Amino acid sequence: MKLDKLICDRGIKRIYRDGDLAIKVFENEFFTKADILNEACNQAKVEDLKDLHIPRIREVGKIDGKWAIATEFVEGKTLQQLMDENPDEMDRYLEEFVDLQIRVHSYSVPNLNSQKEKMNRKISQTQLDATTRYELHTRLNALPSHNKVCHGDFNPSNIIVDKDGIPHILDWAHVTSGNASADVARTYLLFCLAGKEDLANKYLNMFCEKTDTARQYVEKWLPIVAASQSVKGKPEEKEFLYKWVDVVDFE
Repeated sequence: MKLDKLICDRGIKRIYRDGDLAIKVFENEFFTKADILNEACNQAKVEDLKDLHIPRIREVGKIDGKWAIATEFVEGKTLQQLMDENPDEMDRYLEEFVDLQIRVHSYSVPNLNSQKEKMNRKISQTQLDATTRYELHTRLNALPSHNKVCHGDFNPSNIIVDKDGIPHILDWAHVTSGNASADVARTYLLFCLAGKEDLANKYLNMFCEKTDTARQYVEKWLPIVAASQSVKGKPEEKEFLYKWVDVVDFE
């Protein structure tokens, strides 16, 4: 595998193209062997889902001492690029985005990581005080448990649209089995973190209308998802996310 054509640089992860391969290289000080193998295993579990287009894992190994995952390369633009380039088409793109997420949630896959277990673990790792952590654990455990495929980082940058208009879903590192509304709450927060509150609200309203889901139900997940998201350790995000935890009146 050659690393001479960089196509994306996220600092701790860099993605290169080598022919028909996309090679994601990880900085070892941020990722363990278990992290890499877990991400590859997660993607392998979902890549055969019918009616979804997911790049297949080709190889996992080390390049110049760093862990790397090679998948099929998909030629195209991210949905985020298309949204940015064609703002007049935003509503259409957003509807396609929501429909695709709903399709993902229509599946169940055995042996995926448990969403609730992961969130409980993340809440315990936060720097929130013990009372707030207790309230978050209590609320999480009281919410309904489902077994739907939840991407965990579903945003327009993780969707590549090819020349035929077919969307391919990337980056399944955070996929879990759980409640779709928790997955939607995370996408909502990702839009907000990007400074797109109006789009976040339009997205959430569209999802709730299409799935006949009460917006208040999705909002019950927001403090939990915000707390778990804060563990990623991005200082610029933590203050914003903690506000979502603080403003909620716990039941």
